[in-house]
Amino acid sequence: MVELLNIKENRWDDSHRPWRLPNLPWGMKQTWSDLLFAHYPVKYEVLRKLVPNAMELDAYDGVCWVGIVPFRMSGVRLRGLPPVPGTAEFPELNVRTYVTIDGKPGIYFFSLDADNWPAVKGARTFFHLPYHYAKMEIKNLGDTVLFESKRRDQSDIVFAARYNPVSEPFIAVKGSFEEWMAERYCFYTLNASGVPVRCDILHHPWILQQAEGEITLNTTLSKQGIILENDQPILHFSKKIDVRAWPLVSPATGRLRF
Repeated sequence: MVELLNIKENRWDDSHRPWRLPNLPWGMKQTWSDLLFAHYPVKYEVLRKLVPNAMELDAYDGVCWVGIVPFRMSGVRLRGLPPVPGTAEFPELNVRTYVTIDGKPGIYFFSLDADNWPAVKGARTFFHLPYHYAKMEIKNLGDTVLFESKRRDQSDIVFAARYNPVSEPFIAVKGSFEEWMAERYCFYTLNASGVPVRCDILHHPWILQQAEGEITLNTTLSKQGIILENDQPILHFSKKIDVRAWPLVSPATGRLRF
């Protein structure tokens, strides 16, 4: 049985994070379910042209990676408020890579697609993230998850996959690829002035499973200039995780920065 940290509404144990949380109240809560992590190796030179220069590319054993992450989003709410109307549950698809600023490892998103216009608008406005409105579907057939996405204003950007877990749940071993790609407790983006900002997050350590599946359609990488070294991804699955997100801060000072 995998033991979890005791993360309660008003009591936060962030001892498993590589640095302490900002001295600020969390701002948003959400739940991610039925996630697939599909990872592809990509040459440093390819990513360096696509990631802001203020962010240092992170690599595992000298190899850079891009991840495609389809999942189900639910329970979105702001601190002290009920769930945001119209956001009870919807599919989402992220394309990401791994970066650091001042030694703090995080995620950089190339794109995020969601089948929920209020969520797309809110994330663009308040988190400066490259969200896109897409027509999507996610459904479960037993242990298998079926996922489809087509961007509404760019219909040639599509993704379709089926996937399922094939191992017992586990928490990643320290120093493993699984820990390196999953245990990241922030993302970085650029604000409206082009200045890097960081969003800290908190959740239990990921409970992962090895996965198998088939990606039948995928233009989410090629349409963004991401050229793969190998088109056979490494697959992992996670059933569910609850997440809190903090307001955007300056990576240098940890102070609020919008």
